Amino acid sequence: MSTTLNENLLLAIPLAPLAGSLIAGLFGKAVGRAGAHSVTILGVAISFVLSAIVFFQVMDGASFNATVYEWMKIGKTTFEVGFLVDSLTAMMMCVVTFVSLMVHIYTIGYMADDDGYQRFFSYIALFTFSMLMLVMSNNFLQLFFGWEAVGLVSYLLIGFYFTRESAIYANMKAFIVNRIGDFGFLLGIGLLFAFAGSMNYGDVFAKRTELAALSFPGTDWGLLTVACICLFIGAMGKSAQFPLHVWLPDSMEGPTPISALIHAATMVTAGIFMVARMSPLFELSDTALSFVMVIGAITALFMGFLGIVQNDIKRVVAYSTLSQLGYMTVALGASAYSVAIFHLMTHAFFKALLFLGAGSVIIGMHHDQDIRNMGGLRKYMPITWITSLVGSLALIGTPFFAGFYSKDSIIDAVKLSHLPGSGFAYFAVVASVFVTALYSFRMYFLVFHGKERFRDPKHPESPMGIEAAAHAHDGHGHDAHGHGHDDHAHEPHETPWVVWLPLVLLAIPSVVIGAIGVGPMLFGDFFQHGVAFDKVIFIGENHPALHEMAEEFQGWASMGLHSVSGLPVWLALAGVVTAWFLYLVRPDLPAVIKRAFGPIYTLLDNKYYMDKINEVVFARGAVAIGRGLWKEGDVVVIDGIVNGSARFIGWFAGVIRFLQSGYIYHYAFAMIIGMLGLLTLFVTLGGK
Repeated sequence: MSTTLNENLLLAIPLAPLAGSLIAGLFGKAVGRAGAHSVTILGVAISFVLSAIVFFQVMDGASFNATVYEWMKIGKTTFEVGFLVDSLTAMMMCVVTFVSLMVHIYTIGYMADDDGYQRFFSYIALFTFSMLMLVMSNNFLQLFFGWEAVGLVSYLLIGFYFTRESAIYANMKAFIVNRIGDFGFLLGIGLLFAFAGSMNYGDVFAKRTELAALSFPGTDWGLLTVACICLFIGAMGKSAQFPLHVWLPDSMEGPTPISALIHAATMVTAGIFMVARMSPLFELSDTALSFVMVIGAITALFMGFLGIVQNDIKRVVAYSTLSQLGYMTVALGASAYSVAIFHLMTHAFFKALLFLGAGSVIIGMHHDQDIRNMGGLRKYMPITWITSLVGSLALIGTPFFAGFYSKDSIIDAVKLSHLPGSGFAYFAVVASVFVTALYSFRMYFLVFHGKERFRDPKHPESPMGIEAAAHAHDGHGHDAHGHGHDDHAHEPHETPWVVWLPLVLLAIPSVVIGAIGVGPMLFGDFFQHGVAFDKVIFIGENHPALHEMAEEFQGWASMGLHSVSGLPVWLALAGVVTAWFLYLVRPDLPAVIKRAFGPIYTLLDNKYYMDKINEVVFARGAVAIGRGLWKEGDVVVIDGIVNGSARFIGWFAGVIRFLQSGYIYHYAFAMIIGMLGLLTLFVTLGGK
């Protein structure tokens, strides 16, 4: 077969969702609700099928790296749209389109009664287009376009309920925090462009050794180190790494389907993908790799702690996402790029499953999201229960489930790393195993097992409990349960097939994809055939962690069986047992522990006060800078110049106006004076 992929086939992959988005968005009223979901689902389905075809062609040795459209040329620099399709890109395309397709189908049931039905389908299809343009790019210009496009559409989706003040606050917060990261990202791209003279990945990679020998102007810092750290700051914003993580939990204000799409396989993994794609550059800077590893370790451990004290079912899963993104980032810092991408893939399936499962619970609980008001749902929602259990087992790294193979590989890679910060990173990822199991099964047990609390009065601190108390205080006739008097009408129920079918389809890869992928992706030739570089993901001689792991790997079955002798599996089991004891056997103990460790709980409940710090440092700082630029720059300098010019012109006009009196004898007198002046001048010059 041909070694070059068909350009038209590749163009159809991002353009199919774009076409669906435009039809649903511009002609939503004309096509109706059924037409909107049909055309967008068809577009994403076409994209998924074509992505799968491309994936198999790439596995047979095909590739693509060329310009599709030349936008403009300035001097020797060309700004263009181009595709780079290799095994990394093909895998990302399949993951993005499959998860997006599941979310589209799920949305039919979840948003069935929403007035913004067509608008939502238009947005999520546009989001899919943006993410595909990002992962398929072969140059920094297109990468930045996709990067900003997913940020823009996420802003629209997080603030989908734009009449709700909390949604407006959340999408503005996401937008501002991402702009901070994007500033660093743009600086990194600018540095590479300035010194490499090109925006094409292949051209920059070809000059990586020359760039590594340069110093940042005016300092002793390595140019490549500064550029890589700047690029990673962009990833910190997009992939929600500490301290630019604060936007992601608040983004739960958006509808649940977009929570799954943003936080599973697409936007938040864009930063992980970008660093892996830039591995030939990062590999030449140990300082940048150490920085990446430490930031990831902090995120993995400390964001996991926050998941323990959350009571909103979606926020528990959101903090889980933060922690798992930290795992991926640690793997990148340990120079185990393929392990990070492997965890990105496995995480995409089981985290989308958990988010959509949470949405199914919310539907079944009549839009109550507080896990303290649930319990015993296993009997009422059997499909949601079993699929959520599968997702939870995959998340905590249960042997033979997808998450086990990727998480265990990350821990091994960090253990073998010799970079500064690897000791702390190893402690963080190992400790996070226990923390992950604790908060995951705390949520699982409180939702699906134990006492059926949905018939009891709503928890007084839950949103519905507060609302019920307010209604009771106002005398609106609601009972202590926080709802009307027909309790049976409010019993949980299993969701429609359009909701539970995506759960089942996502549960399958959440079990098997780890065993299928661990061999070829980590220790096989999956990433060996590069296009822009000799290998898709570069592994340097100074970071041999994967080489050492490959010597011990004997297959997926052996890896699962031997895990029982390792610490992570027992820590995960300890976390599950602890959650079982605290929330099923002795449900009174959490309140006792909360009182005993009051200051620590307050710190966690306030999210380490990072929201307030970001508000003071970034939000108020941005306001202060803006006000300073307004007062000093605009009012003093710009207005001074403009108003000064206006005043001078006014004064000059006044003088001229005085001379333009309209009387003929004034003009005759001025002419005589002028003539006398000229004669005097000529006589004087002639005399000389």
